[in-house]
Amino acid sequence: MQNRLEKFRTKLAGMQLDTALITKRENYMYLSGFTGTSANLVITPNKAYLLTDFRYAEQSSKQAPLFEIIQHKQDMNETIMELINSENIRAIGFEDQSVSYSEYEVLAGKLKGTELKGIGPVVDEMRSIKDEQEIEIIAKAVKIADDALMQVLPLIKPGITELDVAAELEYRMKKLGAAGPSFETIVASGLRSSMPHGVASQKKLELGDTITMDFGALYNHYCSDITRTVFLGQPDKRLLDIYNIVLEAQLAAEKGAVRGRTGREVDKIARDIIYGKGFEGKFGHGLGHSLGLEIHENPRLSVGGHKVLENNMAVTVEPGIYVEGLGGVRIEDTIIIRDQTPQILTQAPKEIIIL
Repeated sequence: MQNRLEKFRTKLAGMQLDTALITKRENYMYLSGFTGTSANLVITPNKAYLLTDFRYAEQSSKQAPLFEIIQHKQDMNETIMELINSENIRAIGFEDQSVSYSEYEVLAGKLKGTELKGIGPVVDEMRSIKDEQEIEIIAKAVKIADDALMQVLPLIKPGITELDVAAELEYRMKKLGAAGPSFETIVASGLRSSMPHGVASQKKLELGDTITMDFGALYNHYCSDITRTVFLGQPDKRLLDIYNIVLEAQLAAEKGAVRGRTGREVDKIARDIIYGKGFEGKFGHGLGHSLGLEIHENPRLSVGGHKVLENNMAVTVEPGIYVEGLGGVRIEDTIIIRDQTPQILTQAPKEIIIL
């Protein structure tokens, strides 16, 4: 935490600022260690304050020992104003990309005489490079999802619903140590599998169905993300062909996801294979995204992903093909960017599975 604070202060100095107000939950967690749901940080060149309420007084003092804990009044902005006035602060950076306009108006009204300057995604960008402890936690979240899938596959049979499958996945993840799912579980079967984000429904599984499961575990506040597509009974041969194309694209893009390439360049590896097989327009989303304290972080592996990948970024690689009236296939792993050989965290099998 000390290293993170000092790095953040250095970045602030580069923006001609020495003080910042941090309000986004994932960012105050990252800089302080405090995991409660209500807090603001005020960070100056020499001091670090954590403002929270009575509910979190004890928790914050234990989790954020580098911060002076202040229990705020009923209106947190009043306490922020008093603190800024006591420190004689004339300009303060704020997270303009996560503060709503109405919140900004209230804050500006309270801090008359103090200039508010947006700092953009500076903390989010710091978070994009994971340290080894973060990678270990994400790897555990990935393993929980892997293990949950392997426990649920034998339970999949005709007559149960997509919601049944989702409930089993989420139950197994919790039994394996997850706090819960890292996002709303997607289970899309049969013709519904052509919908990339077809969240679980009351549809009953039938023989011949394609079943796409996209889910993740939340472990120690970090997310994992996995997609596997399986078949219940013998599927349409066209779907088997699509599966093999998606797998080819996924493996190639995964191998090419190395330090120094842009997200756009990695996306192109998979897109060229899929489009070259005659499925242009059937892979309409980006190849992947970063993840960590949030399920969707930057940088992105997509057509618009111009940021250069760096070591220790955690990203997903998830190409898919979706054909309305037939079905769809997506395969997704969570990986860590390395110099030449990405570290593949997801270990669930990717060969065709017919249940």
